[in-house]
Amino acid sequence: MSLDRDITLLTRIPLFADLATDQLRLLAFSAVRLELKPEQVLFREGATAMSGYVIAFGGVEMSLGHGAKRKVLTSCEAGSLIGESALFIETKRPATATAVASSEVLEIDRKLMTRMLNEYPQVAVKLRDTIAGRLVSIVDDLGAVEKALSAIDDTPLRRPD
Repeated sequence: MSLDRDITLLTRIPLFADLATDQLRLLAFSAVRLELKPEQVLFREGATAMSGYVIAFGGVEMSLGHGAKRKVLTSCEAGSLIGESALFIETKRPATATAVASSEVLEIDRKLMTRMLNEYPQVAVKLRDTIAGRLVSIVDDLGAVEKALSAIDDTPLRRPD
C-alpha cells in the first residue's frame, strides 16, 4: 500500500479523522504493516496491549476462549481500528483477534502516539475532545439502559392464573 492510501485509510478512522495531513503522514509512515494469513492470530486474549491496529484490507474476528469453547464477539473489516485504548494506556487484550481472510493491518505503537501528542499538543486536544464526546454518549446510553431496567424492576410480577 502506498503512503497516500494509508493516509486516506487513516482519515476514515473517527479517532484520526480531524488530524492534519502532516500528522496523518507521520502515523502512516511510522506504522508497521503486517500481513496476516487466514486464521492467523494477530493477538491473544489477556496479552499486554502496546499498540492499536487499523485494518487496511481483509477482516479480523474478535473472540473469547478457544477450541470448542471459542465464542466470536464481533467481526472487524477494512477501515476498523482495533485496540484504541492501547494507543494511550497500558492494558490487556480483552479478546483474541484472528484474521478471517488474507488481511493487512497497520500497527500503531503507543510510543508513536505519545510522541505525536507531545510534538503536536493540538492533536492531544482534538483526541481528548473526540474521546470525551464518546464518553458522554456512553454515559447517556447507560442512563437510558438504567431507566429501562428500572421500569422493568417497577413492574409488578403477575402470577399465572
